Amino acid sequence: MAQLTMVKALNLAMAEAMRADPNVLVLGQDVGQDEGVFRVTEGLLREFGPNRCIDTPLAEAAIIGAGIGLSFTGFLPICELQFDGFSFQAFHQIENHARRFRNRTRGRYPCPLVIRMPYGGGIRAIEHHSEAPEATYAHLVGLKVVMPSGPRNARALLRAAIHDPDPVIFFEPKALYRAFREEVPDEPETLPIGKGVIARRGRDVTLISYGAMLRTALEAAEELEDEHGIDAEVLDLLSIAPFDAALVNESVRKTGRAVVVHEAPRHCGFGGEIVARIVEDSLVYLEAPVKRVTGYDTIIPYFQNELTYLPDTGRIVQGTLETVRF
Repeated sequence: MAQLTMVKALNLAMAEAMRADPNVLVLGQDVGQDEGVFRVTEGLLREFGPNRCIDTPLAEAAIIGAGIGLSFTGFLPICELQFDGFSFQAFHQIENHARRFRNRTRGRYPCPLVIRMPYGGGIRAIEHHSEAPEATYAHLVGLKVVMPSGPRNARALLRAAIHDPDPVIFFEPKALYRAFREEVPDEPETLPIGKGVIARRGRDVTLISYGAMLRTALEAAEELEDEHGIDAEVLDLLSIAPFDAALVNESVRKTGRAVVVHEAPRHCGFGGEIVARIVEDSLVYLEAPVKRVTGYDTIIPYFQNELTYLPDTGRIVQGTLETVRF
């Protein structure tokens, strides 16, 4: 097994898919000659040429619109948007068209389209470059929304997304692009979209997270055990549309307590949906109210205050202690 960063694992997933199927192609601003703003498409132009690794104008609506059209003619397009904050320039293509075509055509025309975009804070970026808008897209029925947390599951989930018959919003936590390396199998593997995993087993409380916050939740779980004797189970959702409500409820029924962690703002964040599902399905098993540890209800601040906005181990530990001691 090779030790890869998330950037290299995502690059590997695309290269593998493009080698296996000539209908897979990549398009977006600077994905070819400049190899992507984060170099995720490194080497693809060199190996596959300009007809399959396509540099586009700076026009997000055109990138997604072209991808939708390509998907109807047998291609499996992977569209890259440089930052999630610019996805709203193409929102009408995603909302009005991509997510609706299966229903609009009564199943005759699915839309196998992947829209990759970096999301989240942690790299001291400027405005429009650090948001976490996953709840907006998860609310749009007809889209699948995937949020990997590490190199191995990023590679496996991207391969699954490329061959999914429905449009997939693939949020990549840019704070993790080069944060650590992980063993990635030599043989291609996939993970099912909509299924989460238990990242750490425990018995006292369930921490539920996804994307960039998963590692922070795991660090908090270690601190809870070492300093407070609390054995926390940590769930990695991996996908939030659909999300694995069965896994969440199974864990919460075992531990009786839950804390949801995400970096998006608290108000109408996806944590609210997770809490609602727990209350609907597992209320009688709860020993304490479900806690949310999230970003604040404000625009993510600039450089010096960015880390204050993002949930850290201290906030997660404190929220968990309040839940366990309720």
